[in-house]
Amino acid sequence: MGGITYMIFILLIRAIVIMTTLPVHEFAHGYVAYRLGDPTPKYQGRLTLNPLAHLDPFGTIMLVLTGFGYAKPVSVNTFNFKNRKRDMALVAFAGPVSNILLAIVVVVLYKLILCGEILITGTLYSSSMFSVFTDILYQIAYVSVGLAVFNLIPVPPLDGSRIALIFLPERTYFKIMQYERYIFIALFVLLFTGILDIPINFITNLIFKFINTVTYPLDMLINSVLLWR
Repeated sequence: MGGITYMIFILLIRAIVIMTTLPVHEFAHGYVAYRLGDPTPKYQGRLTLNPLAHLDPFGTIMLVLTGFGYAKPVSVNTFNFKNRKRDMALVAFAGPVSNILLAIVVVVLYKLILCGEILITGTLYSSSMFSVFTDILYQIAYVSVGLAVFNLIPVPPLDGSRIALIFLPERTYFKIMQYERYIFIALFVLLFTGILDIPINFITNLIFKFINTVTYPLDMLINSVLLWR
């Protein structure tokens, strides 16, 4: 695969990953807010998995080209919640949780496809078609976990900052939020310089190992099918 062809291939995979992981994340925010009594996400058309409803044009381009970016945040009206502090934290937590659940589902699908490949061809990684498809699934799962970990960082405007509201006095929290724009810029500087890569990758790998442990029975199935074939 030539240099340009490979680059196009990587960008295509990245686009597929973005179209999968971000809509699930934002839909989860909107759905939980709606279930907690706030109809705002529904009125804004955010209770859907359609990527067009969630992707920010500039944030999406940044994600495709650099691997860092953002989606359109889901707007909520906290005055519609019974318990504003608790319910806002639940809405924020829903995004990362949905990405981890998505990763588990995709890993299960990934391993089932490997089983199917053995049954059809008699071996693993028998063709480029299977390899490309399983590579895409692996990337979706891994990036989805990474997105969850990244969003749990307790700084605005990430989900972790909304979860931190449970533990911080409102006065302190809203004082910090006054500097949200500057914190956001500093966060991107840390991302582009790679300073955050080590802790994010470390936690992402831990969660991914946990997912592989949970789905280990499917690994046993793959080995059994290989022996049987």
